[in-house]
Amino acid sequence: MTELSDDLLPTTRRALLHRLAVAQSEGRTPSMVAGVLRDGRLVWSGARSMVDGHAPTNDVQYRIGSITKTFVAVLVLRLRDEGLLDLADPLGRHLPGTPADRATVAQLLSHSAGLASETPGPWWERTDGGLRPGLDDLLEAERPLRHPAGRVHHYSNPTYALLGALVERLRGEPWGEVLRREVLRPLGMNRTGPLPEHPHAGGFAVHPWADVMLPEPLTDTGRMAPAGQLWSTVDDLATWAAFLTTGHEMVLSADTVAEMRRPAVGPDPDDWSDTYGLGLQLVRHGDRILHGHSGSMPGFTAGLWVSEADGLAAIAFANSTNGVRTAAVAAELIALTAEHEPRIPAPWRPLAEFDEELLALTGPWYWGAAPHALRLTADRGLELSVLGRAGRAGRFRAETDGTWTGLNDYYTGETLRVVRAADGSVSHLDIGSFVFTREPYGPAEVVPGGVDPQGWQAY
Repeated sequence: MTELSDDLLPTTRRALLHRLAVAQSEGRTPSMVAGVLRDGRLVWSGARSMVDGHAPTNDVQYRIGSITKTFVAVLVLRLRDEGLLDLADPLGRHLPGTPADRATVAQLLSHSAGLASETPGPWWERTDGGLRPGLDDLLEAERPLRHPAGRVHHYSNPTYALLGALVERLRGEPWGEVLRREVLRPLGMNRTGPLPEHPHAGGFAVHPWADVMLPEPLTDTGRMAPAGQLWSTVDDLATWAAFLTTGHEMVLSADTVAEMRRPAVGPDPDDWSDTYGLGLQLVRHGDRILHGHSGSMPGFTAGLWVSEADGLAAIAFANSTNGVRTAAVAAELIALTAEHEPRIPAPWRPLAEFDEELLALTGPWYWGAAPHALRLTADRGLELSVLGRAGRAGRFRAETDGTWTGLNDYYTGETLRVVRAADGSVSHLDIGSFVFTREPYGPAEVVPGGVDPQGWQAY
């Protein structure tokens, strides 16, 4: 048993260790390791093993399966942010000749390109990648699509193999080398890579009806590697979980990371428990929304989740093919920590300085007759709230040109402008052509469609 924390209460640490121990015991897995982050820092880690007196440390590598896809998505979004591609580009513009030529990069990232879930046989996870040397070998030539592109979310492992090949085409070198140079080294993730390095766990299958084990083969999956090849550690994936919350100036901006975790496709109408962003899974666990990814490969399962609202993240690994739902354990570690030690809000403090003109914008505004309130935030942003029964709320980020850009819900990406009268005074607000005035439907000259000249009347 190993533990790391001076920050969590003893009762919290006990509850986390108990959950991990139950999962390892009831799941009959040779070993499990896990960690919890609070506000971007690893505050607890634990391990359980079938070997008395020995348990893996935070530096032991486990295979992380489809969590690999989150790394590939970051590489693709770096290409977008550099202007080398657009998310609306068809794949064939940059990587011609594949069965997915007409699918857009965004559809590929969000598993909505309609491609088949798996490669033609044999099962790619347990066979050498040399059996699929070319991109044409990743999908059935006769029926590569299972759904029309852009219509539904259909999880597809070959999709991320194609995205890895896209990175290689535009960077001119293997995706793993690009990953190491552009992401892993800047973040200090020196124990993450496509092949295991000592110390690492061995992968096993556990017999369903007897307590005996079978070693799983260690395979290099070749072109399919971007779908699930990477190995990593608790310490390294703690760094990755923190990155998936705040971004990093040398890797990907906070705004682009936030874009990754926005839903890109709608969930199944009959099941609102999960959906998918740009390379990230989004799941509902209890009353909280988590972003991250689950992962599995023969001999290994893994889970990484972040709860932005709680300031918490958790990682869990196991080295058995089945028997324990590692991603569920990671989600439960977040819930346990939040239950035992709910997030303490930062103390309220007044602004150190403020702009009188911005302060003058605050207070009540009306969209037609619907009352709203505008509030100034510490970063010169604005928050629009609804005071009556009708209207739309929104948060807005200040831009250098004196406008504000919507950050959420209906106003996402829309521009808020302050419109001034001839004498320089504020006339009204314009949010994507919606006019907000200081009085209900007034002044009449700025209200779209005008106002009845008789004004408000009693009937």
